[in-house]
Amino acid sequence: MKQGIHPEYRPVAFRDASTGKVFLTRSTATSDRTVEVDGVTYPLIVVDVTADSHPLWTGTQRVVDTAGRVQKFQEKYARFGGRAAAR
Repeated sequence: MKQGIHPEYRPVAFRDASTGKVFLTRSTATSDRTVEVDGVTYPLIVVDVTADSHPLWTGTQRVVDTAGRVQKFQEKYARFGGRAAAR
């Protein structure tokens, strides 16, 4: 490997935004935020979904209201013709 061209690979903390759980792993991700875990300070990356909160791994289901989104899309693009305008 060439020296000086690769990002630093170091321990980083990832926080699940929905559960608040913190995971320690190694990454090249950078952040201005930090968190202290077991007396050591790590860069903190906040993520929306992790294995701790994803429905596939937790066995729970989430209901997503897609009906409102589809209707909004159809109204927005109805003026261009096609199937949405015929309805």
